[in-house]
Amino acid sequence: MPILLGVAVVVALLVRTFVMQSFWIPSGSMEHTLDVEDRVLVNKLVYDFRDPERGEIIVFTAPEEWRSDPNEEDFIKRVIGIGGDHVVCCDEQNRITVNDKPIDETSYLYTNPDGVQDAPSNNQFDIWVPEGRLWVMGDHRSASGDSRENFMRFKDINRSTIAVDAVIGKAFVTIWPVDRWRWLSVPDTFDDIPEPPKRP
Repeated sequence: MPILLGVAVVVALLVRTFVMQSFWIPSGSMEHTLDVEDRVLVNKLVYDFRDPERGEIIVFTAPEEWRSDPNEEDFIKRVIGIGGDHVVCCDEQNRITVNDKPIDETSYLYTNPDGVQDAPSNNQFDIWVPEGRLWVMGDHRSASGDSRENFMRFKDINRSTIAVDAVIGKAFVTIWPVDRWRWLSVPDTFDDIPEPPKRP
């Protein structure tokens, strides 16, 4: 029995370290896709074989200058742009565009109790994502310390994007509370994003 228990502990540690881990949501930056105190499962293996893709929800180690609390190392956001992408806010219909294609974010942007939905962004920006980096945004745009908010602070594209190497894994399911169980799939609006235009 002690041997079996030891093996079980080792297997559990290996799974948590290399394959899958649960994360607790401490803030409202992804509401209502993810609410405060939700728990999600994160696939830590998937990005060993490919890079994160647009629309995926990722957990990453945040740069120190992004953190209001130095102890809060792990952030969770949605990938909007990947390396090489041209991301702009906003077009005439107030939509963010990725490589000149507007994305419809109404399925996941935060809506308050009065039924008013967050704007895609209250700030204008026109950026090119560096190779090997990611432009990430929270679904609760008015309460998210993300790439947009840090770009407004620093006016520096490297300080406002996340290195692919900083990504811990892909959040793929909400597991707690039970009545919040749901798959975290990529919205259709991220289908068929074109290749980036030629950079001027």
